[in-house]
Amino acid sequence: MEQKHPLPPFTLESALQKIQFAEDAWNSQNPEKIAGAYTIDSEWRNRDKFVNGRDEIVKFLADKWKKELNYKLKKEYWAHTDNRIAVRFEYEYMDLEGHWVRAYGNENWEFDENGLMAKRYASINDLPINEEDRKFK
Repeated sequence: MEQKHPLPPFTLESALQKIQFAEDAWNSQNPEKIAGAYTIDSEWRNRDKFVNGRDEIVKFLADKWKKELNYKLKKEYWAHTDNRIAVRFEYEYMDLEGHWVRAYGNENWEFDENGLMAKRYASINDLPINEEDRKFK
């Protein structure tokens, strides 16, 4: 049985650890590695897109990082329960035209008993920024 530790039910310490693992994985920009943290049939809502399953996750992320260059993400704990974690996040990237953008928002995560993320709901807003206003370099 495939497992991704820490497993639910989450404590504050294990929720923080799960968040750090997710942040590190996303900053690796490795779609296959990231998709391995999700259930085979994971459900996502990312902005206005609905993504289902690992294959779609890999494609979505590969396409994302073709358009979002110099990507850097930071996630912060918001709340947790037994098998759910909520985070707020910010990330910055340069678009294909060379403009910098800061994206920020919230994610709600639900995990199965093996510590794999079964549901991910992300609400994201974009803000154009000047290069000198970047937080993550």
